[in-house]
Order: sequence, then C-alpha cells, then structure tokens
Amino acid sequence: MSYQYPIAFQEDKTSQITGTLTLDEPLSYPLNAQESGFYRPAHIRLNDGGELEIVLYHNPATAAFIYLRTVPVDARLLELLGLSDAEIVSISTMTLPGQLCMGSARSHLIERATRMIFAAPVLRPTIAERCQHNLAIFPIAREGLKYQISEAIFDNYGYYCDEVLLDAHHVFDSSVPVYKRKVELGIFKDKDLDRQQHENITAAFIADSIASGLVMKEVIAKIKERFSRIEQIEVIAPLATIRGLCRIAQAECSRDIRVRVHVFETLLNALPPDYYYSAHYNIPEMHIRPDLETAYRRWWGRDSAGSEIADTACAGYGWSEVFYSPRKQVEMINSELMQRHNLTITDILRRNLKSGVLQENHAMVCR
Repeated sequence: MSYQYPIAFQEDKTSQITGTLTLDEPLSYPLNAQESGFYRPAHIRLNDGGELEIVLYHNPATAAFIYLRTVPVDARLLELLGLSDAEIVSISTMTLPGQLCMGSARSHLIERATRMIFAAPVLRPTIAERCQHNLAIFPIAREGLKYQISEAIFDNYGYYCDEVLLDAHHVFDSSVPVYKRKVELGIFKDKDLDRQQHENITAAFIADSIASGLVMKEVIAKIKERFSRIEQIEVIAPLATIRGLCRIAQAECSRDIRVRVHVFETLLNALPPDYYYSAHYNIPEMHIRPDLETAYRRWWGRDSAGSEIADTACAGYGWSEVFYSPRKQVEMINSELMQRHNLTITDILRRNLKSGVLQENHAMVCR
C-alpha cells in the first residue's frame, strides 16, 4: 500500500503551499549475487498544479549515510569528536550516525551509494535509450563534485559523458521573504562544448542535495536555457527536504520537461527559522526501513528536558563542509546541539560509550 503525507506550510505571508506526497511500496532489485537493494517511487502533487517525481533508495551505503554505520575504531576520527585514546581502549568497533561520516570516508561511502543507485532499473531507460553524447553531468560545486556521478554511469553502462562544472550558492539578501538569501550562479563551464555538442544533450544529471530548493530551481532553469534540446533532468540529491522539493515542483522550469529527483532513504523536514536545518521525520511510513530509524533515534537519545535529539539533528549540518572540513563540521554540530539541547557531540558519544550504544552492531558494517 502507498502512504500519503499531507503537505501544508506557509511559504510567505501571502502564499500557502498545500498538496500531497505519495510514497509507494518499495521494490527490490539485485545489487549482486548476495544482496538486494530497494527503490521506492514517490510523487508530490500540489494543489496549484505543480508535480514532481521522486525515487527513494535503500542499500547498505545509503543506509550508512542516513542512519547508522558500524566501523572499526578510528582513533583519529574520535580525536576530532573529542574522545581520548584512554576512553576507547576497550572497544574495537563503534556505531556512529551518518553525520559523523566525514571527509574522505564520506566521499567513499557516497561513491558506493551512487554506484548502487545507478544499478537500479529506474535510471536505465534514461541512459540506455540514449547515446553517450546525449548525456551530460552537472555537478554543483562543492558538494556535488563528491558524488562521482560520471564514474557511476561508467561503471554501470560504460558511457563516457561530458561533465559541466557549475558553481551555484546562496548569498545573504534581507529582501527575500522567509529565507533571507538568494542564489548566485558563478561558474558554468559549458564553453568548451560547441553548438552541435550543446544540441546533442537531451538528458542531464545534476548532483547536489536540496534544502530550500532555491539553488536547484535556478540550476534547472539555467540548464534549460543553455541546452535547448533537454528533455529530461535527473537530480541526484542524497539529502532532500519536502519543502525544497515543493519549491521545485512549483517552478515553471519543471513544467515542460521531465524532472525527477533521486534521494537516499527518506525525505527530510525543514526547521525554522531559516528552513535550512533538516532533520528526519519521526514517521515510520517515511522510511523504507523503519527499524533503522528506530536505532538511529536511540543513538541520539534524549536531552535533560526529555526531548528527542533526533527530532532536531540535522542530516546535513554543514552540508558541503562535512566533505571538505571535518573540524568545521564538528564545530557546527556542537554549536547546534548546545543551542538546542545543551549538549555536545562528545557528551553524546561518552553517554553512548557508557551505555554500550556506541558498540552496538546495526548490520550496516562499513570498512
């Protein structure tokens, strides 16, 4: 059976966004001779007529990215997180949430996840029914550069695809209602493609996560403007909020071509004040594997007031910083945890170490 989630939020003082998110039953597909993955078709339909296709994926790598992963003890990582060698001498493995998979370890994990997504049957028609010169990949600097979409397509299909690097990011603008930021598009490196090569491109793959949806909406519009024969856009967004996806569904640029968004495991909430802070929904039906969400919530636990920390633990925190500056990522996590729960990540790690939660094995073992 499908699950329907009612959408209703205020975009600004004059604009109410309403509609329905429908999540279908997950469908299995083989990853290899021993393992299967799952994909879950979903759809946003807004009452103003906007629509957006979504596909959610579960595999060992996406689960470790979104929920928990069990890894051998890494003294250097735990040093970044505030634990000393003496505190970890008695343990050999540690169970950590995806937010603490940082730097190169995160790049390796997302590469595995992306490769498994492109092995699913969902994307096969987009790729296999076109020649390699009809496809282009648009990784958005900085986070999208780490997803390795080109490598995933090559590993699964043997295609050599053009990559067009672009830079799109937020800048502060107090005149913008609610969000107080606008999008600045800088680098768009398509000048090496001649006119014929531009016209050959009929399908685009964009790589970036989606918080407010502001950046993705502008990028889709720019690609349509620069590539006149685009028919289909596939967005690889490991993290995506319902609020941001609604913004894309509303956009004019999404109404005359096919846009589809591919997301790891579950869609995210968007918390005030700036709606950039994105936590898991505590709704079992939102998760392909609700048991993994239960374990994730147990790991984060409660604060002294009894509030569940997972309700506000941002799945992205520094978003791009988690790939490029683990130290800054830890600073961001600690700042938010202190503000919301009067705790640091070190406090939570020590609490879990004492209770044994840090050593629990949650099946998703990453080495």
